[in-house]
Amino acid sequence: MLSTFIAIKLPFIGNVDLSSPVMIIFFICLLAVVVFEFVNGFHDTANAVATVIYTKALKPQIAVPWSGFWNFAGVNVGGVAVAMGILKLVPLNEMMALPVQVGACLVLAVLLASILWNLGTWYLGIPCSSSHTLIGAMIGAGIGFTFYYGGPGVNWDKAKEIGLSLILSPIFGFGAAILLMWFLKNVIRSKQLFHIPQGANDKPPILIRILLIITCTLVSFFHGSNDGQKGVGLLMLILIAFLPASFAVDKSISDSKILAILNNTDVILKKNTVLTTSDSNTVKLNSLITAAKTEVITKNTSNPSATFQFRKHIQAIAKLTKGLASDKKIKLSKEDSGQLNAISKDLGKVTDFSPVWVIAVISISLGIGTMIGWKRIVVTIGEKIGNEHLNYAQGATAEIVAASTIGLSTWFGLPVSTTHVLSSGIAGAMVASGGTNNLNNGTLKNIAMAWVLTLPVCIILSLALFAVFRLFI
Repeated sequence: MLSTFIAIKLPFIGNVDLSSPVMIIFFICLLAVVVFEFVNGFHDTANAVATVIYTKALKPQIAVPWSGFWNFAGVNVGGVAVAMGILKLVPLNEMMALPVQVGACLVLAVLLASILWNLGTWYLGIPCSSSHTLIGAMIGAGIGFTFYYGGPGVNWDKAKEIGLSLILSPIFGFGAAILLMWFLKNVIRSKQLFHIPQGANDKPPILIRILLIITCTLVSFFHGSNDGQKGVGLLMLILIAFLPASFAVDKSISDSKILAILNNTDVILKKNTVLTTSDSNTVKLNSLITAAKTEVITKNTSNPSATFQFRKHIQAIAKLTKGLASDKKIKLSKEDSGQLNAISKDLGKVTDFSPVWVIAVISISLGIGTMIGWKRIVVTIGEKIGNEHLNYAQGATAEIVAASTIGLSTWFGLPVSTTHVLSSGIAGAMVASGGTNNLNNGTLKNIAMAWVLTLPVCIILSLALFAVFRLFI
């Protein structure tokens, strides 16, 4: 491999100083994450506009940009909890301690495995979950990393937490849709709500149209706040893997602010010395604070190793302060406990962040993907899940359930599949309308097969790609 180094300055990213082969891989990875979000738009964002387009509430040329705007707003308002949850699946800190080529192999394996499976299922018109795809690919690459380089590998606690969220959310969506449809049928009793649109000019009445547009808006917003963050997490994984000195910590947070937070922690610990002198976590925390203060004062922002060490110390301090705040054995005052929780959150922002331009790139990629590939998934959602075409009540029910489920999941920092939540909502609405015989078993079998196969296929594919790519290091 050539060892020539190229130093360039890129907009938003800043200085990039990598060997020529790694520089090429870096740009390939940036392109690949854009392609992944573009393909994600085929699947997940298409679900957000499926009912509003199919029920003729909005034309596609209006619905798709409208959805894209609210996706962008959702990513901005939703924070980065889901994005950081995705990042925590892989051994990021251990990867940063190794040559950048190792991180490049892991990132490429995750991206290519995700893109290949998403494209294949989209071509077949199957509403596959991009969330399952991405998580399976990250688990596979994490397993490969552990096999070749040791370390903790996959964060299985986080994987279980995410897996449980992905399993329970469509079950909840199915049940909630049945209950909401029962309410509409037996309490609201509006015949117009249960009309099935016929032809291009059969549009819903104004009040129903407003309802459908509102539900589409809510799904788009909460999709951005949850699903959109997965792409943000992927792009941050690339930036941290290739440019750890620039993106491992948020440089927009000043050293003086970090020092003030650390000093405040010191004050609280000293205030409670009598209660905490025998606590091993407190001793460890004091040591970490001292080290972090020194690192802030002597920080070399161009040194990846120093940045990596500082990141680890800040993460450890944030975790320990949160643990002390909730430790009932240590009788802290309510005020001190609250301050330690606030300190933990403030320090978390130093390592868990995303620049605005990253959010913009992901949102735009999602929107363009939706504009080009929405039709296959919209037809599946509108016509093929049930044996009858989608009526207004079923569309609104599915979107209300999807928006609520995704919103709650974002609140708890858990990723869910918009595809599976909305599809299960449609299925529940169909069952409520005509029983289980109203479901299209063929389509449901295809969706279920994709749901079952996505994780193992993506794990194996990503693991195999990681093993192949590392041969070129």
